Amino acid sequence: MGYAQLVIGPAGSGKSTYCSSLHQHCKTVGRTMHVVNLDPAAEHFDYPVAMDIRELVSLDDVMEELGLGPNGGLLYCMEHLEENLDDWLTEELDNYMDDDYLVFDCPGQIELFSHVPVLKNFVEHLRRKNFNVCAVYLLDSQFMTDITKFISGCMASLSAMVQLELPHINILSKMDLVTNKKDIEDFLNPEPRVLLSELNQRMAPQFSKLNKALIELVDEYNMVSFVPLDLRKESSIRYVLAQIDICIQYGEDADVKIKDIDPEDDD
Repeated sequence: MGYAQLVIGPAGSGKSTYCSSLHQHCKTVGRTMHVVNLDPAAEHFDYPVAMDIRELVSLDDVMEELGLGPNGGLLYCMEHLEENLDDWLTEELDNYMDDDYLVFDCPGQIELFSHVPVLKNFVEHLRRKNFNVCAVYLLDSQFMTDITKFISGCMASLSAMVQLELPHINILSKMDLVTNKKDIEDFLNPEPRVLLSELNQRMAPQFSKLNKALIELVDEYNMVSFVPLDLRKESSIRYVLAQIDICIQYGEDADVKIKDIDPEDDD
């Protein structure tokens, strides 16, 4: 069984930086992890690229040959990937062992993980190849400065959760850039009555019922929660990775295998 993280989130949320830091952390602790580039527009990498979608299709080539803009060209590239799951992706995955750990660095176009089925079909292909997959949704912590942005971030994350139907970890990235961490902490453990009061103050009266329903969705059903990530701290990276490993059951088979091969004590 293989293991995989699907790293998603809005453009500029720190996905590639997260992948690079994760790879460096695993290298430091002696753990093997392979990072895959799924962004056909990417140019520079701070991590060794194990697989690269640009070997299949390049955004620059698509824009030049088809006369598409950046967004349309990227969607075309991802649909081309979808059409080649059984060929290109399967061939690339065959280069890895059953218990390898892959991290997929995805593009930041929100439609790819909110309503376009490309990544959903990509995930289903990985599952057919016997991979346990977890979605890792990154949101810039500096985005979480007030109640309306917090609710917006929650709804975007929830949309990805519903679309992909995967175990899901939401991460607040760039915590090292936050000047007043107390403002962020208020949203990590929110008090629903306070959130509702603040939201009603910011919105027109006719939205009061909608505000109440949104707060109940976030609070009562515990649908969305965030884990802060400060890349300056190894303990923060280690904690986030541990949460993801639990989601995909990483290491559980290894424990069983070790116990299975332990020699019995001689009588």
